[in-house]
Amino acid sequence: MATWLEAASSLYDTDLRQPLAFVLGAEATGITDFWVEQADDRIIIPMAGQVDSLNVSASTAIVLFEAVRQRSAAK
Repeated sequence: MATWLEAASSLYDTDLRQPLAFVLGAEATGITDFWVEQADDRIIIPMAGQVDSLNVSASTAIVLFEAVRQRSAAK
């Protein structure tokens, strides 16, 4: 699963309960075309206003928190 600015699937509408790996890119460059093409799913972190990017550590924290939240709710 890859975070990608042009993805149509929201992080919050994606099932993150199965085993998976995340690919996240730097704020300035994102991920390469290789990872976009190889990813089974491409997701975007919805953001309000005119913000269109996050620091990779902030993005990672948000994505991992959502995965933990979904997995905890399933128990």
